[in-house]
Amino acid sequence: MSYASLSVKDLTSLVSRSGTGSSSSSSSPLKPPGQTRPVKVIPLQHPDTSNEARPPSIPFDDIFSGWTAKIKRMRIVDWVDTLFPCFRWIRTYKWKEYLKLDLMAGITVGIMLVPQAMSYAKLAGLPPIYGLYSSFVPIFVYAIFGSSRQLAIGPVALVSLLVSNALGGIADTNEELHIELAILLAFLVGVLECIMGLLRLGWLIRFISHSVISGFTSASAIVIGLSQIKYFLGYSIARSSKIVPIVESIIAGADKFQWPPFLMGSLILVILQVMKHVGKAKKELQFLRAAAPLTGIVLGTTIAKVFHPPSISLVGEIPQGLPTFSFPRSFDHAKTLLPTSALITGVAILESVGIAKALAAKNRYELDSNSELFGLGVANILGSLFSAYPSTGSFSRSAVNNESEAKTGLSGLITGIIIGCSLLFLTPMFKYIPQCALAAIVISAVSGLVDYDEAIFLWRVDKRDFTLWTITSTTTLFFGIEIGVLVGVGFSLAFVIHESANPHIAVLGRLPGTTVYRNIKQYPEAYTYNGIVIVRIDAPIYFANISYIKDRLREYEVAVDKYTNRGLEVERINFVILEMSPVTHIDSSAVEALKELYQEYKTRDIQLAISNPNKDVHLTIARSGMVELVGKEWFFVRVHDAVQVCLQYVQSSNLEDKKTSFSRRYGSDNNSSSFKALLQEPLLSMEK
Repeated sequence: MSYASLSVKDLTSLVSRSGTGSSSSSSSPLKPPGQTRPVKVIPLQHPDTSNEARPPSIPFDDIFSGWTAKIKRMRIVDWVDTLFPCFRWIRTYKWKEYLKLDLMAGITVGIMLVPQAMSYAKLAGLPPIYGLYSSFVPIFVYAIFGSSRQLAIGPVALVSLLVSNALGGIADTNEELHIELAILLAFLVGVLECIMGLLRLGWLIRFISHSVISGFTSASAIVIGLSQIKYFLGYSIARSSKIVPIVESIIAGADKFQWPPFLMGSLILVILQVMKHVGKAKKELQFLRAAAPLTGIVLGTTIAKVFHPPSISLVGEIPQGLPTFSFPRSFDHAKTLLPTSALITGVAILESVGIAKALAAKNRYELDSNSELFGLGVANILGSLFSAYPSTGSFSRSAVNNESEAKTGLSGLITGIIIGCSLLFLTPMFKYIPQCALAAIVISAVSGLVDYDEAIFLWRVDKRDFTLWTITSTTTLFFGIEIGVLVGVGFSLAFVIHESANPHIAVLGRLPGTTVYRNIKQYPEAYTYNGIVIVRIDAPIYFANISYIKDRLREYEVAVDKYTNRGLEVERINFVILEMSPVTHIDSSAVEALKELYQEYKTRDIQLAISNPNKDVHLTIARSGMVELVGKEWFFVRVHDAVQVCLQYVQSSNLEDKKTSFSRRYGSDNNSSSFKALLQEPLLSMEK
């Protein structure tokens, strides 16, 4: 039985007195009669809306007070740690415990990086030496300014493809301008990363769905792999970021196919894949994974040196020595390169910062995303002054670095030293490296980026995200990288806007034997009360979604499931209760719309009640004058409190109707046994 139910004796006396009750007031369509059994309602404290209690319209103090307080608390050591994150691990370095692990990890990643860097430079349309340049200065700079202790930065396949695609329409790969633009691109990427890090704007990328990134990466990996097939086939193919021109050119040049590079490349690729998978599967053999690229290079170089096959193209002469300092010569093409710079910055945020945060959590230390982004930016800016093209964090090398138990940024310094030694002493040996060996390294690396497991997972879990994955990957494959990214991001934002403009709204019912109210679709056993609709809005209410919310509320007046109802039989909805605890924000447009809805309800004798608004929402509603309009007595702490009060109004109204009907049929004798029997009907209905 509801807390609001009354005994037969109470009801009889109530009806006998109700004839003197006044008509409904403007603020309450159903006004309860005088004395009823009291309902236990927790009083809701309304906020003070006086001018003295009103905060400034734009609370600058709230925005900057946190920063100001933090700056005042910072000591010199804190400032040093903020500007140079490397001092955080330098001060606590355990030489006996960490040194051996960092040395082994640094050497392992260095051995892996040398051949990969040259391969990725070729993918970017640059001479192999620029891959080594991009792996030298940025690594040392990142070790000082970067927050992650395990992230391995340098050239990566996806960024190399973006560089190649951006520069391909401006300059030919054989031109000096191509190299200059790649270096300028690194400078622009670094500037954007620093700006976003300083302004703490990394959160903007959160609006891009992970399924979009996965679809884009998978499609790009396929394009990268096909672009390297030319070194296996022995003839040139179209330079494009679209799959159709590449496949057409592969088929058109089939008559030029040569077996020697195909056999050598395939052999090296098989060896790379076997070593990679064995290294992943068995921890004691994990060194095979890091040694795989070097093994492929050594094997290919040995075959080329011994047998001199004329159909296998070699890397050729590579300049010896460290990169020299030089400032970008011209910024004429900076405007053209800005979109690609922004895209590479986005990749850095989504991939590099994501990897860094995951590794920090695994190794139990804190990492600030914006500080990490700033460190990557400084590494790219200073790297561009020493002939580097854009660098970012690598999935594979970071995983190897972490699996090798790297503890601090010293492992990165060791890797940088290995790259420096290679530039100083080993470049004469690199001229015998077969091009197909470098291509095999790239194909092996990007094969793991084709994330078909993610597609299967999305199909099973969320069809909408699977649709995003499919749209992004398809458009990237057939229409190019830029269009693929724009379409993917566009659909991702469209889904976000759709979810925001069409929030989830639930009709609540009472769970049997409790005072808890839950979604009647999720809990079929929950029941509602005749004449009362309880609605929960599971989102902030603002100008973009208030129309949708109003439409749904109108629907609920007639669309509530009658089979779950309990209580007195009534002909229409008398009360709409809004459960607002999930509503974190409400703007002025939404408040005005709610006022209009209240006035609309008022014309149909429907009372609006509001339950459990949070402090900010309650304050906004109070300042708008809506509390006085609706009436303070219609704001409640709990849904159950609102239901109790509304039930009393419904019962009182029902008794009025029954008394009028009885008087017309039997006269004015309200104490007759017939009327008492009539009063039993609603009670029996309430007790069910």
